[in-house]
Amino acid sequence: MSGLESWSPRVLAVVRIITALLFIEHGLMKLVAFPAAIPGLPSPLPGIMLAAALIEIIGGTLIAVGLLTRIAALLCSGEMAAAYFMFHAPKSFWPAVNQGDAAILFCFVFLYLVFAGAGAWSLDACLPSAQPKVARA
Repeated sequence: MSGLESWSPRVLAVVRIITALLFIEHGLMKLVAFPAAIPGLPSPLPGIMLAAALIEIIGGTLIAVGLLTRIAALLCSGEMAAAYFMFHAPKSFWPAVNQGDAAILFCFVFLYLVFAGAGAWSLDACLPSAQPKVARA
């Protein structure tokens, strides 16, 4: 294994954690206006926005700590795909114009985590199912 490959699980964990923390921030902005309110967001939140905020906060937290990462990442990736096509794509074909860049990036980073797993520093690694199976003779 080359020097860079040995760092792969740790760099994956850093990408997972940072992405999840940014994702949580989007949910908190919708739900409790922290760190700032989203301009023009209706109050009370429509059901679909409330569901999105909860997915972003709960799913983001699970991904950040690396617990049930693949399942949480699949749900978060799906939410971002739906958000892009429901709210961003109708405004323009171009993501830079329709402000859907973040939704696309979140979608694909989370989709990658579905297949790559949590990497190092995760609670998933502590679960009994993550322990290598020992062959019995």
